[in-house]
Amino acid sequence: MSRSVKALFAPFTFNGLTLPNRIVMAPMTRSKSPGGVPGADVAAYYRRRAENEVGLIVTEGTTIDHPVSSMDVNIPNFFGPSLDGWKNVVSEVHEAGGKIMPQLWHVGMARNPSAPNAPHPELPSAGPSGMVAPGKKVSEPMTRADVQAVIDAFARGAADARKIGFDGVEIHGAHGYLIDQFFWAGLNERTDEFGGDMLGREQLGVRVIEAIRREVGHDYPVILRFSQWKQQDYTARLATTPEELGAFLKPLSDAGVDVFHCSTRRFWEPEFEGSSLNLAGWTKKLTGKPTITVGSVGLSGEFIGSFMGESSNATGIDDLLERLDQEEFDLVAVGRALLVDPAWARKIHEGRFDELESFKPEALATLS
Repeated sequence: MSRSVKALFAPFTFNGLTLPNRIVMAPMTRSKSPGGVPGADVAAYYRRRAENEVGLIVTEGTTIDHPVSSMDVNIPNFFGPSLDGWKNVVSEVHEAGGKIMPQLWHVGMARNPSAPNAPHPELPSAGPSGMVAPGKKVSEPMTRADVQAVIDAFARGAADARKIGFDGVEIHGAHGYLIDQFFWAGLNERTDEFGGDMLGREQLGVRVIEAIRREVGHDYPVILRFSQWKQQDYTARLATTPEELGAFLKPLSDAGVDVFHCSTRRFWEPEFEGSSLNLAGWTKKLTGKPTITVGSVGLSGEFIGSFMGESSNATGIDDLLERLDQEEFDLVAVGRALLVDPAWARKIHEGRFDELESFKPEALATLS
């Protein structure tokens, strides 16, 4: 690597929260919390990253207090006995000098009730129009009462996060999970106030943010993660032009989002023709809000291949640093490079580039 890493290790403040640097641990599902309760091993896993200069940890997706929010009993919950486990996680990370937020999550129609580890297999999954893919309906659409119950559950989760000491919350509105299923016309055929045009389809997300603000106030950091791509369709787009993206983002920004976490599979790819800006760059330009970029940072291959048994070599981050120097975005989420190597951030800071570890899929099996 030839560029200075100074910008990557500059402090950053948003809504009263000061981070020591620009490195964010990306949320990554680990499924290592039996019964939905994160244990001491989960706390130690996050602590190791805090001890090694990660500026902000966003936890793996943790499911809200709704009967069909989770797809696996080993995914951590964010209610009931699980909160004591999370309180221990917060304590360990703070003791190590770190900052941490939970990612509040509802998987929606991505849940398969007949899967071996699915909670409440007797219940159908919840989604805007009961579809698991465009045109493939398997259950009834959520009622307005169902939608309100989900909004209330997100708000309770945020209130609990503040109560037990988390530094803020991230809302998972990406990748074809519940909030994103409402965003996306491919899975949302509703004709009520939660469907129709983009303004209608994003009402669940808007109302979740508004409800969270009523619970935690305006002095508590709230991040929203969103994506164009979906697990159901990697080519899906919520917005095909900057104008459409701006129209999508404005109601969410106005509702109280502090930072947008702009999920892409490869951070270096331009979002629209005629500009080199990526999704985080366009989002920052259109909203004036801080953004987090993400997508194969520090590795040669994207994360989809990891689940197919593919390895990825460690790479330099000169392109990332150049974009950060130009203030295209504000924060950088690092996923698999941090999953395989808790000391990735420290090694980057100290110039130990020859010690960076390649990603091997075996790393998914343990909490290293």
